[in-house]
Amino acid sequence: MILSTVYTVTRGLLSLPALLLRRDMSKDVEVLVLRHENAVLRRHVPRVRYEPADRLWFAALSHLIPRRRWPVGLE
Repeated sequence: MILSTVYTVTRGLLSLPALLLRRDMSKDVEVLVLRHENAVLRRHVPRVRYEPADRLWFAALSHLIPRRRWPVGLE
């Protein structure tokens, strides 16, 4: 039990610098993967119903992205 906890904590601490030092390219690839996953999920659900908390979250995050980086069609 203690060894498992130590392993989990060590793994988390060692992965933190990797996350912080990732290149922009890997972040862009991750965004593309998430966009594709979103597109696949939208094919299965005809109409997405966002709750007010979801809309608030999207609005707050959208202010962090410059408009020139928004996908075409959302402008």
